[in-house]
Amino acid sequence: MKKLSNPKELEKLRKTIQNRRDPNKPVVTICGGTGCQASGCEHIIETFKKEIIKQSLQEKIDVRITGCHGFCEKGPLVVIYPSKIFYPMVKSKDVSRIISETVVNNKVIEELLYVDPSSGERITYEDDIPFYKKQTRTIFGSNGKIDPKNIEDYIAISGYSALEKVLPSMKPQDVIDEVKKSGLRGRGGGGFRTGQKWESCSKAKGKQKYIICNADEGDPGAYMDRSILEGNSHSVIEGMILGAFAIDSNHGYIYVRAEYPLAVKHFSIALNQARKLGLLGKNILNSGFDFDIKIYQGGGAFVCGESSALIQSIEGNVGEPRAKHIHATERGLWDCPTVINNVETWANIPLIINKGAKWYASIGTEKSKGTKIFSLVGKINNTGLVEVPMGMTIKEIVFDIGGGIPNDKEFKAIQTGGPSGGCIPRSLMDMPIDFDELKRAGSMMGSGGMIVMDEDTCMVDVARYFMEFNLDESCGKCSSCREGNARMLEILEDICVGKGNENSIPLLEELSEYIKETSLCGLGKTAPNPVLTTLKYFKDEYLSHIQKKECPAKVCKPLIFYEINSEDCTGCGMCAKKCPVNAITGEKKKPHTIDKDICTKCGTCIATCKFNAIQVKTGEKK
Repeated sequence: MKKLSNPKELEKLRKTIQNRRDPNKPVVTICGGTGCQASGCEHIIETFKKEIIKQSLQEKIDVRITGCHGFCEKGPLVVIYPSKIFYPMVKSKDVSRIISETVVNNKVIEELLYVDPSSGERITYEDDIPFYKKQTRTIFGSNGKIDPKNIEDYIAISGYSALEKVLPSMKPQDVIDEVKKSGLRGRGGGGFRTGQKWESCSKAKGKQKYIICNADEGDPGAYMDRSILEGNSHSVIEGMILGAFAIDSNHGYIYVRAEYPLAVKHFSIALNQARKLGLLGKNILNSGFDFDIKIYQGGGAFVCGESSALIQSIEGNVGEPRAKHIHATERGLWDCPTVINNVETWANIPLIINKGAKWYASIGTEKSKGTKIFSLVGKINNTGLVEVPMGMTIKEIVFDIGGGIPNDKEFKAIQTGGPSGGCIPRSLMDMPIDFDELKRAGSMMGSGGMIVMDEDTCMVDVARYFMEFNLDESCGKCSSCREGNARMLEILEDICVGKGNENSIPLLEELSEYIKETSLCGLGKTAPNPVLTTLKYFKDEYLSHIQKKECPAKVCKPLIFYEINSEDCTGCGMCAKKCPVNAITGEKKKPHTIDKDICTKCGTCIATCKFNAIQVKTGEKK
């Protein structure tokens, strides 16, 4: 493709691409995201390509390797267009039949379809699957339609049409006004109004201004930004170009963690493709506007997800936060006015420009507009990425989309907002998810991580885990964060081993408030949230650990012991054979016993016993 010289040539290219594509031609789309790669999709891809050649169908069938479709629990995923027949967990032996029966003869292979676990019904089409049915995939839906390494695919679905609209007919303030009217709030966690941030930067004094995409996604279990970059980098690039035009910036950076090699690869390819077409670089589409983007790979420090620490890292310094009394929009990268937004925020911008602020503002709640992508992980049947309108309830996300809790366990809590978010209990599962409601509950939106917990989860242990993570990732600049979090972790560890006392809870609360008030950056200010919310909603579990020396969930090893029920034990001896420390003894065909002083509580015996004779108990050993 030759370099485009004006917006009309871009429009002409789009029509040319669309006209040469037969909308009725079968397209086999195979998820090639990191999740499906872990499930073996690369072998499936090669098998499809070989089988199509074998059946001499190269001219009749297209194969498209896409980004993540979201339903990571069921990879490798194959969707046949235009009908959108959906086959989960595809194996190499299925490929030949899928091509000859489904693609060529449009026959559905019943045994390969998705089975709804609640009804037992086999579902044919992607959009009818409960996991997808309640989603509103305005951003993420494009992932399944395009090859992220082919800019033509993005252009064919109206990609870069927002840029085509802006450059010849809109002024920078027009773009800012549209974003302001949309009500878009930053998806990186803070929820600051995007248009307001842009306007502040546009009015700031400085000849040089910068645009930054924050792709330093470090929350445990969160991978929304990674999947957008892997599957649709061009949407982020287009958003950044529009933002740069709005604030008069010529230089952009994407700060992405080096642990995301596929995202870096696809974003690099997309940058080069955009440059070759004249959509990045000097005099974009002959408009007089210059803008280009550089990739900066971070070393994986969690604190560098905080904007000022990220800026320090790009500048070549240690990633530590700066005081926030001076905003990045006034003095950011190299003391120049800078706009920092995360991946998902940038991907929203082309939609707002193309469909209008009124359309965007019609989605979501009064103060939280649009959709939000969440990573739904933990004790949940349907693990994956979900995009829903702001305001959807926790219950709808967990049970209608997530398919509920495995093994018919009770839903206990959901942790939102990453390691410094809060744990929301079952009693609040009808609460709508938006920026303000989560804050009122003691949690936050964060970048969009959601970890589901069931009845077997110890909430004191959960608080301990996240406090350990936050302490490990603290940069150590603030003594309140460095020392305070260490002391809180010590107290939590004492509680988990039965050494807590009557002063433990008041001291945790006092330290939490001190750390929140005196820490410099968002990590320190929010690090106590898991402790504060578990104390607020699950205080009875703390009291059980402290007063009764019991772990109600039977998780904390020092407070539990294993015991064999003599009525259920058949004396088969399998548990004794498998025990790694020889803690189980007994005669053949007679009830066995466990020496509690030797037992390491590894769980091997429970996994081995076919008669459910081994029980986990909490409290004093008897």
